[in-house]
Amino acid sequence: MPPTQHKIVIGHSQRMPEIVDSSVHLMVTSPPYPMIQMWDKQFCQLDPKIAALWQKLEKEPQEEIVTQIYDAMHENLSRVWAETYRVLVEGGLACVNIGDATRSVNGRFRVFCNHSRIIEHCEKLGFTTLPYILWKKPTTKPTYKGKGAFLGSGFLPPNAYVTLDCEFILIFRKGKLRSFPPKDPTRYASQLTKQQRDEWFSQIWQVTGTRQTVDELERRTGAFPDEIVERLIRMFSVKGDTVLDPFVGSGTTTKIAIQNERNSVGYEKDEKLLSIINRKTAQGNSRKGAVEIINR
Repeated sequence: MPPTQHKIVIGHSQRMPEIVDSSVHLMVTSPPYPMIQMWDKQFCQLDPKIAALWQKLEKEPQEEIVTQIYDAMHENLSRVWAETYRVLVEGGLACVNIGDATRSVNGRFRVFCNHSRIIEHCEKLGFTTLPYILWKKPTTKPTYKGKGAFLGSGFLPPNAYVTLDCEFILIFRKGKLRSFPPKDPTRYASQLTKQQRDEWFSQIWQVTGTRQTVDELERRTGAFPDEIVERLIRMFSVKGDTVLDPFVGSGTTTKIAIQNERNSVGYEKDEKLLSIINRKTAQGNSRKGAVEIINR
């Protein structure tokens, strides 16, 4: 295989003019999760309308405003899914790691079903929804406001809540099945073992989440373990393909693409993360895939 090529674009992924139509084979990402407090600031910076709605909610605690905030967050993500659809090849796949959110807003504790909202938006764009993966995170500990091991009243019915200990890996296809020439050598060179096939193509994955032993900047990018990305890239692309991550964060997708002889394009709006990306992509990079930084 020739050396792979990798681009990190410093800019929002709601527009991806650096990528031509139908040139990406796989998208793997973990976006900011709507209604998770850690990502509120990012959504407010991305869309001033969201910041204004939060301010309005403080003065006018109305359920309608909560709905407007949630809708606006997903509308911003949907623009990224639309660009992803444009750049994917026929038969290309999009994998989105997303968690639902539990939160007290406007005096009410509730769940915000991010996974179902993303499915709705992606299907409207033309994607076909495929069976999704449930990522059960063994390190997740149920807490509510930092107190106790249960959400609500614990052992006393009926006011406790089920803990969210799974995240979703949603999988979408653009158009029909991807086609290959007969006995394509690149495809055969990317073949999985029987053990990998049996384990990876099951619906429930138990992969330990990345421990938060990083500074505040990297913590904001979320925990996206190498093993999750490795599985998805190996399952849904072949060597020489191009992998897109529109929320590349600390660069995990780029790193794993390099190690598995795939090309990649990543988008990150925060230039402060470049040092982390450079450090991560250099780790274990025996193939020395070239990484180009593009500042808009």
